[in-house]
Amino acid sequence: MALLLPLTLVVITRNEAQKIARCLDSVPFAAEKLVVDSGSTDDTVAIAQAHGARVVHQDWLGFGPQRNVAATHCSHSWILALDADEYLTPELVEEMQQRLPALMQSDAAAAILRRHLIYMGKPMRWYRPAVGEKMARLYHRDRARWADVRVHESLQFQGTSVTLKSPFLHDNNPSLVEKQLKVLLYSELKCRDWLDKNKPTRMWQTPFVYVLAFLKDYLLRLGFLDGWRGYAIAHTAASYAAYKRMRYYEMRQNPVSRDTAAAALNRSGLDH
Repeated sequence: MALLLPLTLVVITRNEAQKIARCLDSVPFAAEKLVVDSGSTDDTVAIAQAHGARVVHQDWLGFGPQRNVAATHCSHSWILALDADEYLTPELVEEMQQRLPALMQSDAAAAILRRHLIYMGKPMRWYRPAVGEKMARLYHRDRARWADVRVHESLQFQGTSVTLKSPFLHDNNPSLVEKQLKVLLYSELKCRDWLDKNKPTRMWQTPFVYVLAFLKDYLLRLGFLDGWRGYAIAHTAASYAAYKRMRYYEMRQNPVSRDTAAAALNRSGLDH
């Protein structure tokens, strides 16, 4: 049996019944497991509770604010933040059990973890963002805070950090269908942030953004070495970069579309 450490595993969820058990079970050393759910209509809550998690409800606030609110519900100051489609490897579990006691006694603000991507059912081997992407996911809640943005949030901190060697895994979107649905949601959230900042539209940039984003991922980030999966991931990333600019232009040109799109996402269960 794993030695429990005084930290809280936090997972924010909505309709993650197929993934949540694996995520929770991959962190056997967490003294507390907390799921912050924004209104699941499947068995997410029941499964999370069956796998040892305490579940609290929080209406959806956006990724950054949701994570910050989640931190206030934790019983421990040290927090490990995972998404439901992420899970620790046995090697990272062992490394954390060895290194975290000293880390948690120090004045460090965070630990940087390395994330490996599983795409189309297999690990990516060469695409650089998918092999050892560094992400701050373990932190002391009094020394770090998530950026207050709706999407693409990052952990903000001023103090020192350590980097762990072993990876955790991200089982990214079981199919391209799920990926495209996520593109719709993330684009909508990003565009809302742009509206708040009154960002200029600059539609003329869109064709160049697509080409440059594709070349960056396919060539500079070595996506081509992963074959057709690398092509698919580069194309999807470039399409996202272009689509969100077109959607933002539409929001500015036709403000009514903001509400109609929100209603469509809600009907589809994609408002988060």
